[in-house]
Amino acid sequence: MATDHVTPPTAKAAAKARAASTAEPGPASTVTPSTAAARGSGLPASLTAARIERLAARVVAAPDAARVITNAPYTGAPLADLPVSTPADVEHAFARARIAQKAWAATSLSQRKKILLRFHDLVMARQDEALDLMQAENGKTRRDAFLEVVDIAITSRYYARNAARYLEPKRRRGAIPVLTHTTELRHPKGVVTVISPWNYPLSMAAGDAIAALMAGNAVVQKPDTQTALTALWSLDLMHAAGLPAGVWQMVVGRGSSIGGALMDNADYVMFTGSTASGRRIASDAGRRLVGASLELGGKNAMIVLDDADIDKAADGAVAACFPSAGQLCVSIERLYVAESIRDQFVAAFVARTKMLKIGAAYDYSIDVGSLTNPSQLKTVTEHVDDAVAKGATVLAGGKARPDLGPLFYEPTILADVTPDMTLCEHETFGPVVSVYPFRADDEAITLANATPYGLNASVWSGSGSRGRAVAARVHAGTVNVNEAFAAAWGSIDAPMGGMGDSGFGRRHGADGILKYTEPQTVAHQRIQGFTPPASISPETWATLLTGALKVLKAAGVR
Repeated sequence: MATDHVTPPTAKAAAKARAASTAEPGPASTVTPSTAAARGSGLPASLTAARIERLAARVVAAPDAARVITNAPYTGAPLADLPVSTPADVEHAFARARIAQKAWAATSLSQRKKILLRFHDLVMARQDEALDLMQAENGKTRRDAFLEVVDIAITSRYYARNAARYLEPKRRRGAIPVLTHTTELRHPKGVVTVISPWNYPLSMAAGDAIAALMAGNAVVQKPDTQTALTALWSLDLMHAAGLPAGVWQMVVGRGSSIGGALMDNADYVMFTGSTASGRRIASDAGRRLVGASLELGGKNAMIVLDDADIDKAADGAVAACFPSAGQLCVSIERLYVAESIRDQFVAAFVARTKMLKIGAAYDYSIDVGSLTNPSQLKTVTEHVDDAVAKGATVLAGGKARPDLGPLFYEPTILADVTPDMTLCEHETFGPVVSVYPFRADDEAITLANATPYGLNASVWSGSGSRGRAVAARVHAGTVNVNEAFAAAWGSIDAPMGGMGDSGFGRRHGADGILKYTEPQTVAHQRIQGFTPPASISPETWATLLTGALKVLKAAGVR
């Protein structure tokens, strides 16, 4: 879904792209005055041509590789000139990774921990670089970008300090008490393929690699081309933290070109993206008998019960629907409100939405940023126009804002949405939400579950116990009570992932690191096993074992 095109690797083209990337933006690129850096060059001061070139040099590609040029969503101007990896480059990356992985797997957990904690400190110390990159490549606000920095800090610290208890050898109950010594070992899968999306370029790129690396794997990663610089920045910082060369590598290119090489060489696949692509990856992984973890699309529901605090729920709806311009797998697109409070809630929600500040600025002054690429703007526009043409009512927003920049779209609330409208059942992945009434809790749960997706949901109630009871009946991998999505996502000790068409496998918690390992049972039988000694007949031995089993059961032994 990147807005890129491949060009021949000429120095002239590269120089032209770099020059264009520092050109003045259009005259009306923001709703409010931008920062001096954004007004001056169109990019923040930290994004120099030299820095972009240095990050691009980390892509595994031949010196004479074709090039790809990405555009800045805020202005549409060229941003980065990146080398394009070929299938042969991917093969070479895996060959280097397999060599590096052997030494990395032999590295102690305590040493891996030190590297991840140093990475944590570097991310925090140099966060402004990451924020600038994410905004420049993705178009999100600085507030939304900062949440990714927080997420990576939490993730790196969590796995640095908890990996040992998940990965160290564990004693298990043996077949025969005392006589069987049984141990569970965890071995790294080998080389993991990570395919990460453009919408959360730091969280999805670094977050999934962190757990795989901590488990002793090497990683060959394909970030989305549009946001590859942010992913490469995280790789650069990990090397600065002490990660050995070859353990984590990145390739850039279209899935149609290098996807086969990424799949054919992987010992495990971690993919975040569309359900359609996820199905193909699951099929390929199944063919090769390698594991996969897939976080896919969502058509997430929020339920506002009749005892909810209306002001808090309205604030929560804004936080649930419009971060990163709605380009978030766990954001809310369907909002079910108890009929008795619908009018009050909708009035509060609409008022708050109309007050949101939309625009481009490399500071914390903006509430809603830009969409990331033209295909997203096209989808959002088509979904809203289709709904309006078929009778939907626009309560807020409803149109693109080319006066602010090429890819801006207003936060939009729709009512009177019916099943014949495209956005009723299909994921929009933009700043658009539909509001529906319900009469009883059972009806709300039925409506929320009337989708093949099952990624995230949100329930709002004045009663915690009632909210949790409703949440437990919603078909979704994570459900938040009196929160949008951050409560479940931020609870990194708990698993996060989807049901149904939203994928399978989990990130976070024990699941998030153990999926990158192969469990092995080593059982040492001492003195006597299940085979009778020569001095005892099989009949007598069966009688003795039967008696022993009865004694163990009576003694409460599991």
